[in-house]
This record gives sequence, C-alpha cells and structure tokens, in this order.
Amino acid sequence: MDVAGVSFRRVDLPDVSLHVGEAGPDAGPPTILLHGFPEFWYGWRHQIGPLAEAGLRLVIPDQRGYGLSDRPRGVSAYHLDRLAGDVLALADACGFARVRLVGHDWGGLVAWWIASHHPERVARLAILNAPHPGVVGSYMRRHPGQWLRSSYVGLFQLPVLPERLLTADRCRALRRALAGTSRPGAFSASDLDRYVEAWLRPGAMTAMLNWYRALAQLPRTAPPRVRVPTRILWGRKDTALQAGLAEASLELCDAGQIWWHDRATHWLAHEEPAAVNAELRRFLS
Repeated sequence: MDVAGVSFRRVDLPDVSLHVGEAGPDAGPPTILLHGFPEFWYGWRHQIGPLAEAGLRLVIPDQRGYGLSDRPRGVSAYHLDRLAGDVLALADACGFARVRLVGHDWGGLVAWWIASHHPERVARLAILNAPHPGVVGSYMRRHPGQWLRSSYVGLFQLPVLPERLLTADRCRALRRALAGTSRPGAFSASDLDRYVEAWLRPGAMTAMLNWYRALAQLPRTAPPRVRVPTRILWGRKDTALQAGLAEASLELCDAGQIWWHDRATHWLAHEEPAAVNAELRRFLS
C-alpha cells in the first residue's frame, strides 16, 4: 500500500509481533499514531506526509488484532492494559523514553489510558473523537441519548453473530457504516477495498470485536488525572459520540484544550485533513 515516505517492518514485542509503518526524520520528536475501529495504519494516510514534513518521527502500528499484526486469542488479550502495554513496549523497542501520542477512536482510548497511567512516558497527547474510558459509563448514565448511540456495543458482545453480520457480502454492513457516518467522499471505493482486504483476513473480525468485548472487564474506578499537555480534536457531527464526551474528558485534564470542527463527523482526519494536520503540527512540533 503506497503512502509516500512510509517504510514497514515487523517489531517483535514480549506479547505480540506488530506490523509497523515509519516515516519522518530519525532525530525528530518520537510520535506514535494509533488508529481506531475498524481501520489499521492506513487510517492515517492523510496525516503521515504532513507530520513527517514537520519533522516528527512517526511510528504507525497496526494495533494487535488489526491489519498484519498478531491476533492473540481470547477476549482478555484485548484488555486496555494489554493494548497500552503494546504501545509502551513498541516505544521501548524503538528506543523512545517519551513519546507524543495521537489516537483516534479506539486508538484514542488507548492513548488516554497510557497518559493517565503512565504520564512519565507521554510528552504530549492528541485525541481525535475518542472519550476517556473513565468518563464513558457515568456520562451514559446521565445522557440516555448517548446510550442509544452506543447500542451497537451491546450487539458486539454476542459471540459469532456480529462477525457473520459484519463480514457478509464482502463486509457490506461495515462498508455502509463507514460511508453512512462520514461525509461523501471521505472513503473512496479503493480505500474501502483496502479495508475489506484487512477485515477478511482469518480471525481479524473476531480480534477487532474483542476490543469491545474486553471493555466490559474494565474496573469501575476513577482513573488518574491526565497531567500531560492534551489537545482534543472533535468533529461535532459525530453520529456515534456526543460532543459532551469531549467536554467530560477535558475535565480530567490538567492542561487540555478542545479544538472543535463544526462540519466534521467522527472521521474528521479523512474529511478535514488540512485543518487537522495544521492543528496537529502546531501542537506536536
């Protein structure tokens, strides 16, 4: 998959082996980009070139279960502690004592978790349309509308059936979901073909859904505050996540700001790449 300036390698970690893209100058500030569901490293295709040109040293993994990375069996393998551990181990393998973290969707949840529990490893944190895991439960109890928006998560808890629904007819339901929740043109036909190829790899859909299934295992305790400089980028037209989740997440931050985009949806990095890239460059460089 050709995105200019990206090289790929396999990185063996204590628990898994990850497929990792890299770009930017070796001496630049270390920056790890974490994709969400149902993407893989390719979800950052619009950001890689501009951020590398800004001098950032980019590491863009397929997270466990996704793309060409390993897919451990069992729901417990996808607990947030495991997912965060992968990122920290990847930083260690690259020789990074501290990193800038950028996460979208599920990648944002992982980035929030690391910043809360391992602040000494995070220089700066940028989040795109992803709530802090510690605020979701209490927010949904106060805002029934968000509970309705998140009802698909309940479906994903079922065994086998979600996999069959999402992979049928070359993943028609998932292709329609991406197209239907984004602005026209955000995902081209060739983009969706690349995603379908990744989704239909043996065991991929189960591994991807296990991220949701493991979420139910999180302890219901207040997370540590986020003490690192934080920028939340949020498209207000997100059909899955209310804007109030961004505000609730900000309340956990000691040094945070929200950057709103009124016309963007959940997929703001695809819909407004120039604006997103400019904001990330300002914050991360």
